Amino acid sequence: MAVRLGDLLIESGVLTTPQVDMILREQRDTGEPFGALAERLYAVDPAVVEAAWARQYATLTRTVNPELEEMDPNALALVTRRQAWQFRVLPIRFDPHELMMATVPQYLPRALRFAANIIGYPVFYVMCDPEALGRALCTHYPLPGFTAESIHDCGLDGMLRRARSNAA
Repeated sequence: MAVRLGDLLIESGVLTTPQVDMILREQRDTGEPFGALAERLYAVDPAVVEAAWARQYATLTRTVNPELEEMDPNALALVTRRQAWQFRVLPIRFDPHELMMATVPQYLPRALRFAANIIGYPVFYVMCDPEALGRALCTHYPLPGFTAESIHDCGLDGMLRRARSNAA
């Protein structure tokens, strides 16, 4: 059974069960998305809703080992090295009319924004282990000084900016 967004927000201590019930009643009446109603009715921070949604999405999609997937060179060509590391994404292949891209739950919101603004194709995400993603990025998008463990580096964006400046 799918994990419900309201349950995740209760688990996080953001909403109570009566609040979730109220949102669900309002959702039945208006058709608005649950997260939008949580924001409007209870001033839930959009970033909190987004993080809960990413956790929910991660439970609904497949988990893959990117090191074992057959990579489509045309898919890989859609993303630069900097983008792959910055957004922690690995384009895998077209399946058949959508681009399958791997990421990890922690970076799913960032990856979704990237795909919506940059990639010219519908994208669906599959989840993977962070270390496996790091190794796959090292294989397909190598950058000097980056290792598989760089996937965990919170200062990665700064490193990418410096690398870009040095290359210019």
